[in-house]
Amino acid sequence: MNKRVITFGTFDVFHVGHINILERCASLGDTLIVGVSSDALNFSKKNRDPIYDQESRLKIIQSLRFVDEVFIEKSLEKKREYIEFFKADILAMGDDWEGRFDQFNDICEVVYFPRTPSISTTEIIEIVKQI
Repeated sequence: MNKRVITFGTFDVFHVGHINILERCASLGDTLIVGVSSDALNFSKKNRDPIYDQESRLKIIQSLRFVDEVFIEKSLEKKREYIEFFKADILAMGDDWEGRFDQFNDICEVVYFPRTPSISTTEIIEIVKQI
């Protein structure tokens, strides 16, 4: 049976932590589907525009050999719809979201992965601002 895994993220200022979590997500199944936050969604979550626009971030994620499908995530409230539309068997997210998506256990398995220590997009942006 083809296991379908879905995950979501902004993936701005792409770094090794993004690679690590996407590889872990891909290891759970046969097909990896990635929802990339729209520019508007990113602004609503973080109160700032992403460094790279959604089309650039989409292109980066599409280029990864272990990613099979990519789409723009327009709303956090539509997670259930996205999971059902893509017929995902597993929702995988970083553990900074631990417990936030447990309500989807009724339609798929929910897995949380530890984040890569000592790296985050926000920290990278703050360091670059200081240079």
